[in-house]
Amino acid sequence: MEPFTKDFKVGECEGQKVVDGETMPLVLQPPAPENNDVESLILALQKNKDWFDQMLLKNSAILLRGFNVQNAEEFNDIIETFGWDDIRYVGPAPRTHVHKRVWTANEGPLSEFIYYHHEMVLIKEYPKKVILFCEIPPPEGGQTPFVPSFRVTERMLEEFPEAVEELDAGGLKYTFTAPSKNSTGSMRGRGWEDTFAASDRAEAEKKANALGMDVEWLSDGGIKTILGPRSLTKVFEGRKGRRMWFNTMVGMHGKENSSALMADGTEIPAELVNRCEQIIEEESIQFKWEKGDVLFLDNLALLHGRRPSLAPRRVLVATCK
Repeated sequence: MEPFTKDFKVGECEGQKVVDGETMPLVLQPPAPENNDVESLILALQKNKDWFDQMLLKNSAILLRGFNVQNAEEFNDIIETFGWDDIRYVGPAPRTHVHKRVWTANEGPLSEFIYYHHEMVLIKEYPKKVILFCEIPPPEGGQTPFVPSFRVTERMLEEFPEAVEELDAGGLKYTFTAPSKNSTGSMRGRGWEDTFAASDRAEAEKKANALGMDVEWLSDGGIKTILGPRSLTKVFEGRKGRRMWFNTMVGMHGKENSSALMADGTEIPAELVNRCEQIIEEESIQFKWEKGDVLFLDNLALLHGRRPSLAPRRVLVATCK
């Protein structure tokens, strides 16, 4: 049982796991039926900000369930309760601004799997927190699975100790190609103009460089970004010295419009990539949405993704420093 606060009741959810003594996700519900409204939730969060922060750091994921959150406006009010600074999403996923700090999650085809990742993992400034709100739960599928990143590092070190340490020291180099103008029907169809909020090449290149990217302009008007080398793992303050699997080796390896290579440009051993993919799936927590859920993820500790889904499904997101 987590340290007690009378303003929440600790519950359970499908797919929940205890990992190294930590409940993922920690489920917080109304303490009584009459406290199931958003106003009561915001008052409870205001009274327990420090406790909530400690629980998120400890458990890596917190689910607020049963508070009858209805829309983007109410979701935004919950986010702003904490006073966390906003951070603008930079990346290839098609997204639409909804309200103040709230955006749609990846609008790519629901039939496709969004692979596990730490949000904005490869650029210089990435969010510490990713907060998701389920406005319309899918009729089937559409889970947002997440993975305790340190467990991936531990298991990869058990099976490939020398290779992991070598790749961690030398780093990986990544490339990604973005078109000119947004393309529809794609998981990664965001054009460079939208990605970098830029109207011309010079502005886009300046912003890309500030994020730690080198760029090459392509003959079709698209842009190729080059990042790295980047280490495989990172250790973040307050997380027990754990080495997080803070990379996108599997997600970008050999995929359309992207690559993940060793620092010298050679291929990563396929055996290592394939086994890492298996381990990530084995360690995953398959979280299933209910209407009105608000899910807080520690982006420094968890990989997350999206399972294929039937329509309709509408999940909104905010990212915070």
